[in-house]
Amino acid sequence: MLPPEQEIIALREQIRHHDHLYYVEGRPVVSDREYDRLFSRLKELETAHPELVTPDSPTQRVGGEPLQDFAHVAHAVPMLSIDNTYNEADVRKFDTQVAKGLEGEPYEYYVDPKVDGVSASLRYENGLLVLGATRGDGRTGDDITANIRTIRAIPLRLRGTGWPGVLEVRGEVYWPRPDFDAHNEQRENQGLERFANPRNATAGSLKSLDPRVIAGRGLAFVAHGLGVVEGGAFTTTEEVFTAFQCWGIPTSPHGRVCRDIDAVLHFIAEWERKRHELEYETDGLVIKVNRLDQRERLGATSRYPRWCIAYKYAAEQAESRLLAVDFQVGKQGTITPRAVMEPVQLSGTTVRHASLHNFDQVERLDIRIGDTVLVQKAGEIIPQVIGVVLEKRPPNARKVLPPTHCPVCKGAVVKDESGVYLRCISPACLAQLKERLKHFCGRDQMDIEGAGEALLDQLVDKGYVRQFADLYSLSARRGEILGEVAAESESGGRGGRLERVGPKSFDNLLVAIEQSKSRPLSRLLSALNIRHVGKATAELIAARFGDLQRVAEASMEELQQVEGVGPEVAGSVYQFFRDPAGRQTWLALRDAGVNMTQPRAPTGGPQPLAGKTVVVTGVLSGFSRAEAEELIKDLGGKVSSSVSRKTSFVVAGTDPGSKLEKARELGVVVLNEAEFLRMIGREAPE
Repeated sequence: MLPPEQEIIALREQIRHHDHLYYVEGRPVVSDREYDRLFSRLKELETAHPELVTPDSPTQRVGGEPLQDFAHVAHAVPMLSIDNTYNEADVRKFDTQVAKGLEGEPYEYYVDPKVDGVSASLRYENGLLVLGATRGDGRTGDDITANIRTIRAIPLRLRGTGWPGVLEVRGEVYWPRPDFDAHNEQRENQGLERFANPRNATAGSLKSLDPRVIAGRGLAFVAHGLGVVEGGAFTTTEEVFTAFQCWGIPTSPHGRVCRDIDAVLHFIAEWERKRHELEYETDGLVIKVNRLDQRERLGATSRYPRWCIAYKYAAEQAESRLLAVDFQVGKQGTITPRAVMEPVQLSGTTVRHASLHNFDQVERLDIRIGDTVLVQKAGEIIPQVIGVVLEKRPPNARKVLPPTHCPVCKGAVVKDESGVYLRCISPACLAQLKERLKHFCGRDQMDIEGAGEALLDQLVDKGYVRQFADLYSLSARRGEILGEVAAESESGGRGGRLERVGPKSFDNLLVAIEQSKSRPLSRLLSALNIRHVGKATAELIAARFGDLQRVAEASMEELQQVEGVGPEVAGSVYQFFRDPAGRQTWLALRDAGVNMTQPRAPTGGPQPLAGKTVVVTGVLSGFSRAEAEELIKDLGGKVSSSVSRKTSFVVAGTDPGSKLEKARELGVVVLNEAEFLRMIGREAPE
């Protein structure tokens, strides 16, 4: 008989081995009864010896108590989106760009299926899973570690040896079709509504605050790449996935090295026949440059890596009967027709609604109520009606007429100046207010965490919010909103307690609203919902004027002096601040204490890095990578993500990776942190 500590270790190793065989390789070698016996014995021993329980034990997978909320996680390496292509010509164009970027150097591709799941990042430290995070906006995600731990395909402890001290695995969480269908049958037997499709159900599962809800759903994971790696190095994607397999991390068995673009296109043609045989949804293939150092050199745009692309197969189409057309009102008052149809399966999703874009499109397609319409998913995401099956038109089919008044507020509507859209022009339209508020609170605008759609809708419906500035007076009405004192709504709403809003979550919202007061002017300009003014344009205007008062008083000529601002954009800004509603909006925000200025970049000081292109690699002790890059820009330098012959010098911290090797190959000057600080006249940190 083994001592308890040794028996526990042996049982854990056996259970991990059987979990990997069952959930990753799909070839169990013991019966369910035998597995349950091993698991029960482990639980029995750990109950008797709680001091021997460790976080990576198989017994710790089942979720504990519900979470209050998700913490935010900053991605050390951004989780960028992948650009899409849909035909051979674009694939070859991508290959031409890769060849140009690598300046004639030989290269090859690694191609694997694009799993239609939910992106996630797994961080292992010394072989132990310490963090699971969502992609979020690519730079900041949610900490979903408690939910990730319930997925048996994901190892809590890496197998084997040789893994880096820090290993960040990027991949997709998905719900295998057999498990998804079985769960839907179970829900139906319980009188619950079936989930529409695996991907949406997976996303909802991962955002559940109660890990116990998803512990038995059978979610799976497949790795597709790397994030941060410290204390180790890889040469190719093929090498990465081979290592993952040794360490127990699930990878696709269908990945393949393709020596050239012709081999890639052959794989694309071959895979179109096979992709429907998989247990998960996939709409294409991801084509990646195999060598990791070549990826570094190719770099990325602000949105997409230059070293990979997704080939997407043609969108699926289906027929359905048009039951009605309803009208939705956007934040600019745009009235959009939406098809209401008999439910139809399309690309793994139950579709009941589809976009009709605008009333000119309705007229052009001659769409009528009762028609059989052809529906497809644009980019496999947004359903849209693309045509009418005229031979199936019933004799009583009715034309779709544009509304003469706003479907929400009954206010007047006008034709857009472009001649395409109808717009509600009532400043009191609640539908517009709700959409504008969602935009105002968005992550790229005022970034008010907790201001979700359902909560904002209630705040508007109950009369607590009628303009942006009302958000900043909610703290004074906390008692009314939480039902602790009688409501005294003065804005035409019903007042009263908000449903499904607790004191803790509401107080967190109030903190986020208060923090939003300090956002820079560029964020505020983007949030104000001025036509044609997005994030980039707002930053240009804010940098030029520095203060909202100056923007409000600027002439058309002054506005057009801003680089990138033409007559149309200038006209929108000029009109907004001269309209009584626009003036009232920004003045109310100013009176509420919202910041109206833009921090100025340092000017007039020394610019020791003027004209220099700098690459930062590795971990610096004195500041983060982002802080170092911001400092370089402030001192006149240009920051690059890849090393080339145009690089002036490389700043190398600890664990610098392939960029340091590339710099040495090209003879580029390499500075350590202390040398860099001396160059710019700063004291090195002690």
